[in-house]
Amino acid sequence: MGLLSVIVPCFNEQENIFDFYNELMKNEEFFKGEGVDIELIFIDDGSTDATVSNVKALIEKDQRVHLISFSRNFGKEAAMYAGLNGAKGDYVAIMDCDLQDPPALLPEMYRAIAQEGYDSVATRRVNRKGEPPIRSFFARKFYKLINKMTKTEIVDGARDYRLMSRKFVDAILSMKEYNRFSKGIFGWVGFKNKWLEFENIERKKGETKWSFWKLFAYAIDGIMAFSTAPLAIASFLGLFFCVVAFIFIILIIIRQQTVGDPHNLVGWASMACIILFVSGVQLFCVGVVGQYLSKAYLEVKQRPLYIVKEEL
Repeated sequence: MGLLSVIVPCFNEQENIFDFYNELMKNEEFFKGEGVDIELIFIDDGSTDATVSNVKALIEKDQRVHLISFSRNFGKEAAMYAGLNGAKGDYVAIMDCDLQDPPALLPEMYRAIAQEGYDSVATRRVNRKGEPPIRSFFARKFYKLINKMTKTEIVDGARDYRLMSRKFVDAILSMKEYNRFSKGIFGWVGFKNKWLEFENIERKKGETKWSFWKLFAYAIDGIMAFSTAPLAIASFLGLFFCVVAFIFIILIIIRQQTVGDPHNLVGWASMACIILFVSGVQLFCVGVVGQYLSKAYLEVKQRPLYIVKEEL
């Protein structure tokens, strides 16, 4: 029989563990008919609630359920990588535990790979119903911005929910970078990909762990990981202000030779504003360089992406 590995990153999802398992196993008969068994891998990302206890209860009930528990919270990117690293399946799916990723799509995703020849089937939301308007606005702007700054296609509304062939997974695992942005990595490795669209589904229970500022930081990581455009912008700004400064020097010399300013009082306020503005631009450019330097610093230290406390 073939094997489907379902990776489920979890952080404080005690309310959704059993509901997710029940919904997923509604597909069991379909996959049995296709000659495919299921293994379910929960990645506990340092939860402080009863997530681990609930997964252990499932393990007692079903030996196809596995648990990888981190020593602390390392983030969803690390959890997904750990799941991919531990998955043994011919087909591998990544899903959220909150049931915003409908398990009912799995049969269609499987057929696209097994019968239509795709290497990966990804999902995207066609709307953001139920999200705060400000989050939806900035999310749309982020996708427009990053697609202008990088050659790697990152689809608006893309979810981490996807089904992948083994060779696709092996390609992902070959990218061992510390600063991971999976939405970009999935697009960068290439292969034949199919997109499935669905209406946004709100969380089954509990609250999202992604605050606005966490999403903002994640967006910055994505831009830094797949584009050097910010460095080019910083260089352009530096060159632009050098030219502007040179023009101003010429104008000042001409003015002094023609009109003069014996008390040196004319234009001091505008000059102060210009100095403050240019200084701000300089600090911005230094900050951009610092962001790239910090990413390189984390990479060269070669720390592990995660530390496993317990594995069942």
